[in-house]
Amino acid sequence: MTSISAKQKLTSTQRIIMNKFDSPKAAVDKLIQTVGKNIIMAAPLGAGKANHILNEIYLRAKNDPSINFTLLTALTLQVPKAKSFIEKQFMGPFLQRVFKNYPNLTFENDRLNQSLPDNVKIIEFYYKAGQFKDNAYGQQNYLSSNYTHVARDVFNRGVNVICQQVCHGSIDDEAVLSLSCNPDISIDLVNLLKANGREFVTIGQTNQDLPFMYGESIVPLNFFDILVDNRELDYAVFAPPKMAIPDVDYMIGLHASSLIKDNGEIQIGIGSLGDALVYGLGLRQENNDLYRKVLKELEIDRLSFPVIEQCGETEEFNIGLFASTEMLVDSFASLYQKGILKKKVYDSVILQRLLNEGEISEEFDESIFDVLQQHKAISQKLSIEDVEFLKEYGIIRSGINFQEGRLITQDNQILSNDIHELDRNLVIGERLRNGAVAHGGFFLGPRSFYDFLKDLPVEERKLFRMRKISQINQLYGHEEIDRLQRVNGRFINTCMKVSLNGQACSDALEDYNQISGVGGQYNFVAMAHELPDARSVLQLRSFRTNAEGKLESNIVFNYANCTIPRHLRDIVITEYGIADLRSKTDEEVASALIQIADSRFQAMLISQAKKANKLPNNFQLDKRFTNNYPQRYLPVLKAFKSQGLFKPFPLGHDFTQEELEIGKGLKKLKALQSNKIKFYQFLLSAIFSTGKKSKYQSHLKRMNLDNPQNSKEKVYQKLLLKALG
Repeated sequence: MTSISAKQKLTSTQRIIMNKFDSPKAAVDKLIQTVGKNIIMAAPLGAGKANHILNEIYLRAKNDPSINFTLLTALTLQVPKAKSFIEKQFMGPFLQRVFKNYPNLTFENDRLNQSLPDNVKIIEFYYKAGQFKDNAYGQQNYLSSNYTHVARDVFNRGVNVICQQVCHGSIDDEAVLSLSCNPDISIDLVNLLKANGREFVTIGQTNQDLPFMYGESIVPLNFFDILVDNRELDYAVFAPPKMAIPDVDYMIGLHASSLIKDNGEIQIGIGSLGDALVYGLGLRQENNDLYRKVLKELEIDRLSFPVIEQCGETEEFNIGLFASTEMLVDSFASLYQKGILKKKVYDSVILQRLLNEGEISEEFDESIFDVLQQHKAISQKLSIEDVEFLKEYGIIRSGINFQEGRLITQDNQILSNDIHELDRNLVIGERLRNGAVAHGGFFLGPRSFYDFLKDLPVEERKLFRMRKISQINQLYGHEEIDRLQRVNGRFINTCMKVSLNGQACSDALEDYNQISGVGGQYNFVAMAHELPDARSVLQLRSFRTNAEGKLESNIVFNYANCTIPRHLRDIVITEYGIADLRSKTDEEVASALIQIADSRFQAMLISQAKKANKLPNNFQLDKRFTNNYPQRYLPVLKAFKSQGLFKPFPLGHDFTQEELEIGKGLKKLKALQSNKIKFYQFLLSAIFSTGKKSKYQSHLKRMNLDNPQNSKEKVYQKLLLKALG
């Protein structure tokens, strides 16, 4: 790499903002002047990318072959594109409203088209699901890495620039910056670069649309060497809209909700499966009798699934849950608002241990000094370190100071530092402070989630503490506090396939097509086996419809791609039930998985397992599990839907009422297109139908089809009216 000159070299203790710029162009000029034309850049996944800077660098490299630009990142997000005429009519106004002025990354279209210039390389460790399926460039430039190893792998590839989007704020009247949604890799990577004496430059762009977050997102101004700071460049943070929860996901979420224990810790992934779980937990908390009735009628019980009795609960939450999750998904906001995500943890080993053991509580009295002294957390005669510790956690008031072996109150009273002589009423606080209900590595979600975070009072927002990923996804280096905080851990993730030996595939297909990425899944699964009362839960739909329109089982005899190995098998959930695979033999594992497979594939799976000697020849499937068809649970859900339960968007959405109804009609049209005969019958019926136009005038106007200008638009108007009717 091109080295920074001795004059420009920055030490780890003397980093200052080299320059603050109004434009990305001027900032990139300075960057190239500083590091040269060999730029190996790391940028955060998801919403933390500084798009204007990245676009400027890519433009330079595209126009100047002497610049070598490598970008190491993940989860590159673009505003979706409509393809057909009807999609454009529907999505155009919606996308403009939801994504506003979000600037797409200019390299992404070239990458998707496999037309990047030779001097540019984009390497990612996690793709948006399916984005690069059958794309040669994407398949060849995927970096398979556990999330906790990404900083190491990026470092090993010679990174010399870190680029990130940040926001302004202040703490105690001191100006600071917040890495907001992405301290995950940045903090670990900076620490690694400094520890190895690597020369590097940090370049950032401020964007006040980001929520100002605390914890390890807070960095001093001198964290960045180059900063683009211009309010005219602020843009809407990428906000993927909420998706509807299908019935199959509701079933999976209900099963999972029965495994979450009060006074526990939870990790949830993104998407409708996570939302379905959160909905189930909300129902369990707010209407427990109805929740239990739902479980009973769906036969989600301890008889069929003993693991519910062994490690689950179905009662309301009293103490509540704590979240430690790589991705702080928006559904955690719902858990917080419903009084489920309310268990606070503290980054003090002694305090957390005493809380766990019931020796102290968050609300305390004067005796807390004696308890802490007995457990050697403080001395009888308080030192300055003792006083700072007690102030940090609110045990004594923040205005108390230590001077020459005495305590000084805000009104200048001088008090003894001996806890047996101290007038504790003059110094004691009201309750523990600086706790957190959630630790998150990064976040991404709909606009409502960002607004939720921004609207929280500061003290509540601090309850959602952002951390570097090495503190979230593994126990190493901070194991003692993690074991105390992560009591009854439930690490809930999704996968694509599970084979009958218990191994799971979550990120790539059997033909090695990379679909998404490993991310932190392996880390959390492994962690569940290291914590004594934790469980790993992998969720998947029992079957899928393939490209040829045929059904195929997602529980298979064998699969050539493995994300989670068989020796880390634990709990697997489909819409038909829960398979507890921990500590089980191969026969027991195969049997448990077949029990939650779709019944259309059970005979085949049993035959394959018998042939491989994994099931005895006389094996018979328990009759309780021989009716695994959607028709078993759909009528039950339908009955509860009539009572207002299991709505498509229970946690909110970004659509207008007309858009919801139009979307339902468009789904009907799309489903019909898989059968040409049925589609043409529907089309003919639509063309010759009359009426309904006045009833759906607002819908037609929303689609700009209220006054069709040509025969094509007239046909689409007829089709839409028919689909809406």
